[in-house]
Amino acid sequence: MLTWFCNLKSKNLAHHRLQTFLFFLLCYLYLWLVVEPCLIYHCGKTITNFPVFFTTWQFFRQLTQYPGGIVEYLAAFLAQLFYISSLGAAVITILAWLIYLCFESFLKTLDAPKLRLICFIPPVLIIITYARYSFHFTTLLAFLVTLLFTCFYLKSTTKNKLVHIIAFIILFAVLYYIAAAASLLFALLCIIYELLFNRRFKVALCFLLSALIIPYVIGTILFSISTTEAFTDLLPFSQRVISYETRRRMIEVVFALYLFVPAAFALLGISQLTARPESVPKPPKEKLRWYHRKPLLKWTLESVLLLAITTTVLFAFNDKKLKASIQADYYAYNQMWPKLLQVYNQNPNSFLIVYAVNQALYHTGQLSSQMFAYPQHPDTLFLTSKEHVLAYWKRSSVYFDLGIMNMAEGTLSEAVAKYAERPMILKRLAVANMVKGNIGAAKVFLSALQKTLFHRKWARQYLQKIKLDPTLSNDPEIRQMRSIALEENIASFRYDPEQLLLGLLQKNRKNKMAFEYLMAWYLVTAQLDKFVLQLYRLDDFDYSGIPRHYEEAILVFQELREKKVTIKHRTISKETHDRARKFANICNQYRGPGVENSMKAMYATAPDFIDTYFFYFNFGNLRMKK
Repeated sequence: MLTWFCNLKSKNLAHHRLQTFLFFLLCYLYLWLVVEPCLIYHCGKTITNFPVFFTTWQFFRQLTQYPGGIVEYLAAFLAQLFYISSLGAAVITILAWLIYLCFESFLKTLDAPKLRLICFIPPVLIIITYARYSFHFTTLLAFLVTLLFTCFYLKSTTKNKLVHIIAFIILFAVLYYIAAAASLLFALLCIIYELLFNRRFKVALCFLLSALIIPYVIGTILFSISTTEAFTDLLPFSQRVISYETRRRMIEVVFALYLFVPAAFALLGISQLTARPESVPKPPKEKLRWYHRKPLLKWTLESVLLLAITTTVLFAFNDKKLKASIQADYYAYNQMWPKLLQVYNQNPNSFLIVYAVNQALYHTGQLSSQMFAYPQHPDTLFLTSKEHVLAYWKRSSVYFDLGIMNMAEGTLSEAVAKYAERPMILKRLAVANMVKGNIGAAKVFLSALQKTLFHRKWARQYLQKIKLDPTLSNDPEIRQMRSIALEENIASFRYDPEQLLLGLLQKNRKNKMAFEYLMAWYLVTAQLDKFVLQLYRLDDFDYSGIPRHYEEAILVFQELREKKVTIKHRTISKETHDRARKFANICNQYRGPGVENSMKAMYATAPDFIDTYFFYFNFGNLRMKK
């Protein structure tokens, strides 16, 4: 009988472990393939508190000279692994798994192992925060450390009250230094445990007084931080979180996670207080007795239900539009142009995505022939409106490609002030200064990158190049960028795209991107007179004919001005002429005043002409409003 019982227990344990393995495998795959932590590492608009990390003793000392610094240092290091999605997913999954183990340990200690399934709730809450591209990793790591200390305290077996009090004070003081005010959760759990499970009211009172005194003594007196910070830092309601809108995203889920543990402790304690010692558990009802006698069937049904609920919740919280916006920025930074074009369909009305798409269209040779397949607006070329003034990284990417180094450097300097010294910003600043010839400033940024985890090799290579060639005149990439870069201060032209682009073409008439963006600017702003005057520049580049959108714009201009446009050695294709006549014939069927006729004409022409300049010129303001 004893052997059978041991085998049954061993089978149940194996079933539980398999269930846990499958759950966290699903979580890992979801984080790696769906969330993609590399996007969290990269994104700047939605995450302003992603930590920087440098591999220096000075950086370590700087972070460990105040309460919570050790957790912040460890969180900063682990967060860098988000740079590679597979590693970032592993970090988050391991964090969630350790928290799960802590909860499982609590239930065993509190004599409630049958409630094991609730241990999966905290991991799901954690992964939800990442599904919405928020960053609360430091707070969650502090939460884990607090749970580990709580597990250690609950495993203590001594009955001596004085030893318990001394042990608590030592543990709490150490934990406060490690995890700052997150240690207050440890104190709360110990108080609930002593009140409801051990029923030692005096011990609980001593714990309460210690929780009020120790943070003040260590935080306010010893480390000279404010009382508010001493009692809130690294908690979900810390001033460093609630003071910034971007950092408050999904904070309600982190609140729920922090409240879940004491609530579970309290409910279990109250249920033990109200339970009668002589009560005997009732046997399962006859209808369900078969269910309890078949552990494999029970495990299968529970596992299927758990995985189904988890999958439904995680995919329900996945924000595809937000992800598309971040992906567009990520792919643009890493010059992954074909993938960037695929992102558009996830969020087709986003100005930021269309802005990145235009950049990708240029680099894939399609801007002058396919840009109006996407909803355009003057702001989708340069993000000149006030609402996009904080889109530093996005604007700097196009400035780099065009050769506007002063403006690229300016926006990146503002990005450093807002997002701290992230490696991708430092790298762009280093390149901008090398192109401008500010080698001293470039070496400062390269030296900083040398202390990072994933960009040190690139930084060392350029520092070595500078030693051998102080002006970098032999570096092909730097030389090419210098050939198109504006040298004069162009800050006064910041919001005048036309002047910027004309200045670039004056510096180097072979700057193809400046030419195509200038022509695109004239098209989206309907300045066809200026557009026609620049057509002579086609001979400066390798166009075999006239790009499709330019042909369409020429025909629109000729129709409006009743003036023939001739381009040396180039003619408009018969196909474009035919499409123009067909478009005009359809529009003529709905002539008349009023928006209603315009809408009818738009819907009638959209199926065949929505990707043409004919359609944009006539209906662009109806298709995409700012």
